[in-house]
Amino acid sequence: MAFFEWNDSLSLGISIIDNQHKKLVGLINQLNDAMKNGHGSDVIRKIVDELVTYTISHFGTEEKYFKQFNYAETNAHVGEHEAFVKKVSSFVDEMNNSSKALPITVMNFLWDWLRKHIMVSDKKYVELFKANGLS
Repeated sequence: MAFFEWNDSLSLGISIIDNQHKKLVGLINQLNDAMKNGHGSDVIRKIVDELVTYTISHFGTEEKYFKQFNYAETNAHVGEHEAFVKKVSSFVDEMNNSSKALPITVMNFLWDWLRKHIMVSDKKYVELFKANGLS
């Protein structure tokens, strides 16, 4: 059983964004499964590498629509994205400069992001995106 199941409380009703968010939920579940089996340190680099790729794709998608639809809260939201990228970069740096394992730190960060950013910040743009034809 997955640590975290995708559910309607996470859905924005915008398929391109929801599918990207599902990818993040999948990464959280992969890391949790590995940690439960004592292999968190074995998969952490792969997870963090996938987070780097995820940020480029997902944040690029959102920010494209922010600009296209003239989203009023663009600067604040992009600031949250930049903080996420900075944190993921710090994970990369820490892995490259230390033998310290990060699985729990990364898991806590992702879980917090899921609850605060996706379930709160992202919900703010839904009405605008849907009014402009996204679903």
